[in-house]
Amino acid sequence: MPEDLEVLMERRIALLDEWGELQREIAAMQAKSAALLAQRWRLMEDEIAVAPRQRDVIERSMIAEHSAAGRISKGSMEYAFSDARMLEQCFPAVVLLFESGRITPGHVREVIRPAEVVRDAIDEGTVSSDTLALYEAAVLEIAERDTAMRTRVHAAEVAAALAGVTVVQRQKRARGERTVTVRSVGDGLALLEAVLPEHLAVGIHDRLTTMARELAKHPDNRDVVLPPLTPADVGWDVEAGMSFGADTFIADPFGGEDPLLPDPADDDVQAMLASDPFFHADSPCITHVPADVRTMDQLRADLLTDLLLASDPSAAHRTGLDNITATIQVTVAAATLAGADDLPVQLDGTGPLHPDTARTLAGARAGWTRLFLDPTGFVTQTDTYTPSEPMRSYLRARDQHCRFPGCRQPVHRCETDHNLDYALGGPTAIDNLAHFCRGHHVLKHPDIPDAHRWTAHQLPDWSVRWTSPTGRDYADPPPRRVMFVPSAVSIRSEAPVDAPF
Repeated sequence: MPEDLEVLMERRIALLDEWGELQREIAAMQAKSAALLAQRWRLMEDEIAVAPRQRDVIERSMIAEHSAAGRISKGSMEYAFSDARMLEQCFPAVVLLFESGRITPGHVREVIRPAEVVRDAIDEGTVSSDTLALYEAAVLEIAERDTAMRTRVHAAEVAAALAGVTVVQRQKRARGERTVTVRSVGDGLALLEAVLPEHLAVGIHDRLTTMARELAKHPDNRDVVLPPLTPADVGWDVEAGMSFGADTFIADPFGGEDPLLPDPADDDVQAMLASDPFFHADSPCITHVPADVRTMDQLRADLLTDLLLASDPSAAHRTGLDNITATIQVTVAAATLAGADDLPVQLDGTGPLHPDTARTLAGARAGWTRLFLDPTGFVTQTDTYTPSEPMRSYLRARDQHCRFPGCRQPVHRCETDHNLDYALGGPTAIDNLAHFCRGHHVLKHPDIPDAHRWTAHQLPDWSVRWTSPTGRDYADPPPRRVMFVPSAVSIRSEAPVDAPF
């Protein structure tokens, strides 16, 4: 590497190290902040003990003062106090990681809030009191090495597995909260909000995204409102029925009832065509269709409007959208699908799903793919066999989302990548294939200079190890289906367990 590039690389690494250390310090300071809020809550309880009739006023005053001092909204301050109190009372292991800066405030939030169903199940007596500690340990396995958003999904799945009956009951009650509201946000815009079952909302967004991408890919496949055109705009004399003006013909240049076509290469013919308004780019006879400059969000919004008001997006956007459907991926245990139990189902990449919803979806499908899991919860194989689909089916079931650390782009919006380039001898095999979204796939493209190109390598445990241009390694372990196993079990088994569909 040239000397100047080496200097730049050293500076890049130094800045990365400094930034990473600062992030840990910020997280540790946030942990101290949460501890102070927990102390203040205990002080408030002491104040209430002195004046019990003033409980509401004392609490309101405390939240108001912290909101003013921190320039934080009342609602956010209420959440901060609630999280701090719950953190101190129920999650000692989370506190230790938070204080050391190994997890962020976002991770803490995503660990605490899904635990509500576990606490409810403990209060209802459906699970034992030590279940919360089991939940904490299971979720921290992911939180310590992954993003807050991935932790959120995993925490919801763990909570559903531990307090399944409570989750099902809560989802059943929550269905009654479906609603659609609208409120003005100013400047002629309004916010249309719909509270829907999660699998329907995910499906709606997926269909809108797929349709928007189809429009962006084929901008010419749409109806365009063109400006009005009058005869005078193109220099046409309606009464005479002929074109007029300088350098135009006033009679049929070919003559006769059956004229012979002139030679297009003739100089006189070329001059005539050049002056004809139908043959030059600046002619008012030619209307240039404007480019579609809408963003993906704008396309989704326009499609949603068309679907709701016209019930037919093709009426406004022509053909090509009729056969686009929503895509979601659901994992359900065979026993649950058969009705032997009512444990929650997994809406892959999102969270738990009511078992009745999964059974309804299953009835609308021509077939499901059976998955085999090893004792640690990894997918090892599927039982579908066609010339090429089995491998893709397996990879979709295994990866669930883009395999770059922290990315949650679902697999049906990703590309299947040869981790070791096929042109360099990389085999088309499961242990050399993984899903990468377009934004992360391009990072390892061979056209990118070495100083900025990433590499990806799949490890024996199906983790994908990304190596950055600075030489740092970042591993992305494959997502597991929630199964509670001893921590010592960390490698795949040779004997798969026939489990969910």
